[in-house]
Amino acid sequence: MTERLDGPQTPRGGDDVARGASPGPDETTETKGEVTTHPALDDDVATGESGALPQLATGGPASPKARYGGSGNLGPAPKVAVFFLLPAVVLLGAWVVYPIVYSIIRSLYDANGGTFVGADNYAAIFSDSGTLTTIRNNLIWVVLAPSLVTALGLIFAVLTERIRWATAFKLVVFMPMAVSLLASGVIFRLVYEQDPDKGVANAVITSVHDLFASSSGYPGARPRENDQAPALVDKGAVVTRQAAQAGQPVLIPLVGMKPEALPSGAAAARSAPEAPGELSGTVWLDFTPGGGTANKIDGNEKGLPEVTVEAVSGGAVKATTTTAADGSFHFTGLPQGSYQVRLPQSNFTQPFSGVTWLGPTLITPAIIGAFIWVWAGFAMVLIAAGLSAIPRDALEAARIDGATEWQVFRSITIPLLSPVLLVVLVTMIINTLKVFDLVFVIAPGSVQPQANVIALEMWRVSFGGGGNQGLGSALAIFLLVLVLPFMAINIRRFRREQA
Repeated sequence: MTERLDGPQTPRGGDDVARGASPGPDETTETKGEVTTHPALDDDVATGESGALPQLATGGPASPKARYGGSGNLGPAPKVAVFFLLPAVVLLGAWVVYPIVYSIIRSLYDANGGTFVGADNYAAIFSDSGTLTTIRNNLIWVVLAPSLVTALGLIFAVLTERIRWATAFKLVVFMPMAVSLLASGVIFRLVYEQDPDKGVANAVITSVHDLFASSSGYPGARPRENDQAPALVDKGAVVTRQAAQAGQPVLIPLVGMKPEALPSGAAAARSAPEAPGELSGTVWLDFTPGGGTANKIDGNEKGLPEVTVEAVSGGAVKATTTTAADGSFHFTGLPQGSYQVRLPQSNFTQPFSGVTWLGPTLITPAIIGAFIWVWAGFAMVLIAAGLSAIPRDALEAARIDGATEWQVFRSITIPLLSPVLLVVLVTMIINTLKVFDLVFVIAPGSVQPQANVIALEMWRVSFGGGGNQGLGSALAIFLLVLVLPFMAINIRRFRREQA
């Protein structure tokens, strides 16, 4: 007797069976042409021989193991897999493997490729002062840029969970990712312009500066260089040729400026009224388009307001005042005597025009700022995705236990986000090691040696006029060696996640 694979079937006939009564030990039922036995039957009856296992009806003999293409595994044969992988392998070899192998070989030859020089090109990397500056800049990039991008992305991701317009904010922050690095470089080259009328950064800085300190000045203004001029230049300051007495107006005409460059508050120049016991005078722009009399105030000439004027006697400053809108000034309360009137050098220095972003000192931090602007949105999106996967019950439990928001963020959020933060950090390190476009576009030619990085130096040495592809290949291999450890970290992490 055999038993079906799907177990005993309830017989359709019989009152006892219909009422739920179990069939007797010797009873059998027949369902759909197959014979079944009750599990209560003894071994001899059920199997036909003592100790033998019951035979199960499987609907026929077991089919042999399925084989496809001669393989013991389900699926296509390995030859078919190789056929589909072959185009990718060929492209990978042509675009990755062959260039790497060729660069290694080429780095062992001189600039022309005809003489084997061994490791001389690699030795030149660490002996040339310009290349050492390049390596130092890359070290600054690797230390600052990835950490700042990751930190800023984390701050943005956390804050966007608490604002109403989170989607719009994320869109605005992520938008720079849609702009190429070349276009971003052009944008920030304009942002960092020295002239506040062109550069946004210096326009903001000078506006804030002018709220707390005046930046008015008259750079380029000077007296005429002849013996008839009543004033001359002495160590950057303008001083009168003759000593002045109280009650005698002092005239200090200046040139070297355009009338349209004068402050908007400048009024028509006029002679200071004579007052007994007072030392007074006028400072004005002695220039009239189409004519005018030198060293005398003409009707259309403008005074120079807010010019600092000093009364000097015996080499010491006895009094200080400033000119009015019409250029006139007055000293009151001076003791009787002769004084030399002096306009100090501070009147003629350049007004504050912001920070020299594109100078040799700040060029690398300025370019790093542009890099952060581009990649902060990328970091924010990845970290925000990691935040959304954090179990909220852990955060709420910590808050219920009395933890502050900072404690929750530091002790729970950061540890749970550590895998995502590591991904962002490693990705940014690889990107900083390969940075080229931003440095090439933002840095002016005069300061490019101070802003140089390995990728740009590799291009410049090989194709940008250097003509030394041996050294350029050595730099390429050196850059590859720097990137490989971080690629290994990413690969190990991917394998750990798939395990």
